[in-house]
Parts: sequence; C-alpha cells; structure tokens
Amino acid sequence: MRQTELDTVLGAMLDTHPGISDLVFSVGRPLQVESFGELKEAPISQPQVKKLTRFQTEQIALNIIGHQRHLLRDLVKLGACDCSYALGERARFRVNIFRQRGNYAIVMRKAQSEMPSLASLGLAPIFRDMAREKNGLILVTGATGSGKTTTLTAILNEINETQAVHVVTLEDPIEYIHQHKKATFNQRELGADFDAFPHGLRSALRQAPKVILVGEMRDRATVEIALTAAETGHLVLSTIHTINAGQSINRILGMFDLAEETQLRLRLSETLRYVVSQRLAPKVNGGRLMLNEVMGSNLRTREAIALGEADGRSFYEIIEANATFGWTTFDQSMAKAYQAGLITEETANLYATSKGKMTRYIDDVKKKRGLDHEESSGLKLDLESATPNSYINLRKGS
Repeated sequence: MRQTELDTVLGAMLDTHPGISDLVFSVGRPLQVESFGELKEAPISQPQVKKLTRFQTEQIALNIIGHQRHLLRDLVKLGACDCSYALGERARFRVNIFRQRGNYAIVMRKAQSEMPSLASLGLAPIFRDMAREKNGLILVTGATGSGKTTTLTAILNEINETQAVHVVTLEDPIEYIHQHKKATFNQRELGADFDAFPHGLRSALRQAPKVILVGEMRDRATVEIALTAAETGHLVLSTIHTINAGQSINRILGMFDLAEETQLRLRLSETLRYVVSQRLAPKVNGGRLMLNEVMGSNLRTREAIALGEADGRSFYEIIEANATFGWTTFDQSMAKAYQAGLITEETANLYATSKGKMTRYIDDVKKKRGLDHEESSGLKLDLESATPNSYINLRKGS
C-alpha cells in the first residue's frame, strides 16, 4: 500500500458516518470508526475490506511512520509509538500504533479541522480568566478522549488573540498548528524535537517563554520542573488522567515519596490556579456534550490542598459553595444541561458524582417546569353550579 492509497482509504472512511472521532485498524476486524462514541464498521467501495490482515495493518503502520526512525525504534523496543498524520488539507490525526498478540493495531484520533475557541466550545467566562493568569499551574483533567487537548488549545488561542507573549508548547504529538497572532508560538513535538518531557521542559525555561504547555504530567521529573516553572513566574498548562480535582492532587502526590508530601502540598497550594475536569455525556438528539468541573484557587482550596480533605473541607463542597464565582461541580453542570433539555434524567443520574444531590437538582428543575404536581384524580367540585345550601350540606357530609 502506498501513501496515496492510504490517504484515499482514510478519506473514504471519514465519509461513512457523521461525528467521527477515531479511525480503528485491528487484525481480524473490518475498517472501523468511532461515531459519537460508538464503534461502527466503515464500509468503503475500494478496497473492500471484510477483515484486516496482519500484512495490511503493518503496511498502514509503516506508511504512517514514514522515515521517522525514532518511531520505529519506539515501536520495536517499547511496543507502541505516538505520532501525528495529516490527510492533506482535510484532516489531521493523533496516531497511536501498538503491538498486540504479535500483530500491529492503529488508532487515529481526528483533530478538529478548525482552531477551537472558547466561544465555539461554549465554555464559561471563567475560562477567559484562566487565559489572563500570569503565572501558576492550570490542569485540565479527564479520561482519554474527553477533550482535554481541545480545551487547552482554546485557552491558548485566547492568549494568542489577546496577549503579546512568547508561548512554548511541548506536545505528543502536535494536533493543532497555532498561527502567530499577538503571541509568538513555538511548538515542539516529542520524538522529533525533544526526547522526553523533563528535558524539553528544562530547555523551555531557557527559551524566555511566558506561557508553557506541557502535553501531559506523566512522571515525577515533569511535575517537579513544572512546579518550579510555575513558581518562577511562568504560566504552565498541562493535563493529567484523573476524573476530578481531588484525584488530580492525589495523583501528583503519589509520584513523590511520603516524606516529601508536606512540602509538595505547600508548593501545590501556592502554585495551583485552576483544575478543570471534563466528561463527555450523550446528548438527547445524538452526539456528545462536554461537562466541566471547575475549581479555582482561594483560601479554602489552598487549605484543603495543604492539609488534605476532611469533613467540611472537601473539594466538592468548596466548589459548590463558590458557584457565584464561576466554579462548578459536575452535578451542577449536569443540572444546567438537564434544565436546558440537552441530556436526559437517566444520563444525569448515571454520570452524577453525588446521586442524592443530583436527585434534588432534578426535582428543583421539575418544580420550575411545573412537572412535580400530582396527577388529578378526575374528581372535582363544580362550585359555580353549587348553591350555598348544597355547599353547607356537603361540608356536613349529607
């Protein structure tokens, strides 16, 4: 298979279903795409593929890798490699090629064709406050495929349009190409431009940036240097695979020795500006809706980070109490989505963090809609036709 043939196949697969986020190639399975979160077969006319063979997936992998020797080395030694792939002007993909049971499999995550903005994603005004921060650490967390990179790109795009600063990004791989606007962007890709996040981050500190994007907090060394950068006047943005603010703090603490916990908690309490957690939930009319939990920094959050959560000092309660400042829990986000008719009651309960509170939120919404009234029994008193005497007799039970 030549690269032109691969591009033809990829283009045909993108035309098979709406809302495609991933292309999947696995031995023994047909060509597949993920459409609105559901894996579906991608039937194309040429070539017709009923079941991918070992040779076909290997040829696809080699065409994607091309002449990038470091990717071949990672694939052979580590069993997997990450890279990017561009389908001309039509689409750009983040690719993971991995070995399984002696065969190769490929997953290609499709990036949005247009640069995402805070407005196009429908993000709350508090995200503009994040873009205006001058130093500290901002974390965007969530499961794989929850839109972390897209949200960070929108924040960087806001910085690009409003601030004349130098931005250095360390990505694995580069998904969105930022054009120079007010800001100057230098985007570096893992493997092609630097060999590891700690090394790239150390170099970035000598490149006079005001804003640094670190693709992912993967290890202790990356966290250590990112904290140092945040403490020395840089704004550092990164991701971590956790589902809420509390887990994010615990994940970072878990990368260090127990003896370092007290000092690390103090450093985090002083540098952490925002933690944004994301989930994708199914919408009523198809597609998926991004739900956010947003926690900022104030005296109570700094105390909870420094001393740990306790009764009356949980991150959930702190976020809930600061809703007037734009902070929001997942449950509050889902309640708003349910009130707007974007998700069903079943989805809200399924994705809720606190089932009890979500039930109360839903009841409040139903009251506003007037849906909590009990059904009429069908019995009624025709007071207009009743005489005064009949009304008195009715009261006496006669």
